[in-house]
Amino acid sequence: MSGQAPYWLDPNDPQAPFPPVDMALRNPDGLLALGGDLAPERLLRAYRQGIFPWYSAGQPILWWSPDPRMVLRPSELKLSRSLRKTLRKGLFTITLDQDFNAVTAGCAEPRHDGRGTWLSPEMRRAYGQLHRLGYAHSVEAWQGEHLVGGLYGVALGRVFFGESMFARVTDASKVAFVHLVRQLARWDFELIDCQVHTNHLASLGATAMRRRAFTDQLAQFCSASSHSGAWLLAPDLAAE
Repeated sequence: MSGQAPYWLDPNDPQAPFPPVDMALRNPDGLLALGGDLAPERLLRAYRQGIFPWYSAGQPILWWSPDPRMVLRPSELKLSRSLRKTLRKGLFTITLDQDFNAVTAGCAEPRHDGRGTWLSPEMRRAYGQLHRLGYAHSVEAWQGEHLVGGLYGVALGRVFFGESMFARVTDASKVAFVHLVRQLARWDFELIDCQVHTNHLASLGATAMRRRAFTDQLAQFCSASSHSGAWLLAPDLAAE
């Protein structure tokens, strides 16, 4: 399908359906549709179908469903010796849903490699709205009163869809992620969507899953009962 044009979504019709994910392009991998908007109902419908938005300033909204999909099961989290050592040092205080806007602002900061600016003000507003509705959640890593790292994503049923993370201090986002995974395991979450392969995610235990298997998992677990409203880290996990 590499020569097929992606589907255009009507921005004036938030109920307009997405095309089947198997229509996504192979090059670029997973590009499924363009246009539409970031209304909560469209975003939530996208996630339930294994689709997420990712685009840069000046582009239309681009919707993706890559194949394969990088996923992590909470029970399969792997910790390197160096990360275990960092965790034992207790360098960070980890919280959930304490400052969602500050986390998305951190994620929007340009990285040393020039990446990160794709998280536009429009995207931040959209996920802020999902946060106020109880679907989007943040994890914060603090040193004293300073936010030094974190991540955010969307939770539906027993699936957490990771979106972005940042660190201003070495290992801050990794420690935040480990605490999130451990909390999600306590809540019987089945799957963490990591979207695409990175060596960092693979080192933590994430593996590739074919898109069809991934969407089958979403159909099974996104409708399960979930933890709504603001999240709190279990006291014993917060003390680690």
